[in-house]
Amino acid sequence: MRRADRLFQIIQILRRGRGPTTADAMAQELEVSRRTVYRDIADLVGQRAPIRGEAGVGYVLDDGFDMPPLMLTPDEVEAAVLGAQMVAARGDPALRRAAEDLVAKIAAVIPESLRPLVAEPATRAEPSPNDNADAIDMAALRQAIRAGQKVEIAYRDREERTSLRRIWPFAVGYQETSRLIMAWCELRADFRSFRTDRVERADFTGERYPERPAILRARWRRDQQARWAAWKPAEGER
Repeated sequence: MRRADRLFQIIQILRRGRGPTTADAMAQELEVSRRTVYRDIADLVGQRAPIRGEAGVGYVLDDGFDMPPLMLTPDEVEAAVLGAQMVAARGDPALRRAAEDLVAKIAAVIPESLRPLVAEPATRAEPSPNDNADAIDMAALRQAIRAGQKVEIAYRDREERTSLRRIWPFAVGYQETSRLIMAWCELRADFRSFRTDRVERADFTGERYPERPAILRARWRRDQQARWAAWKPAEGER
């Protein structure tokens, strides 16, 4: 790997990290020595890259650091195109259009040498069979999630029983043939998931719920991990 490419990749590693990234972790990913990483970090700091940290602890990249847009590698182009294909294959109509627009924008700005990866990608995501139609306005639902707003729904369960729910939606899960609204349910006082094709009616109240969506997502992940740990059999019981 050329040194310039390695410096760029170090910035990318730090940018994607949620906390301090150690020199050992970067050295392993870049397949270089830890000493080389230390030297590269020093060079980047000397070029005024806002990197904070120290050897043995880890490094972080401060917000606001600008780099030339869409300096993508071939693997990154293929990853973006495959992701857009999967959204187009499984998303609602608004997301499908957005995915198609994204691919067009990528093709318009990447170098000519990379455009065949967009026009004739080596990876494919096929449309889902028997896709169940959404019975709720998905664009409005995503807006409610971003705004942290409550939604009232009439929901039909697998036993064909309908109940009224007031929910705090915080994510949408995409399965092979259906989509799930992940939410806190006021009726059950617990996390619940609701299939979008079983929503008979939805009222977007515009009323904010007391938690931030990101906080609810974090709580939901902890709840799922706890349930998995409680369900998972002990090593000697398998």
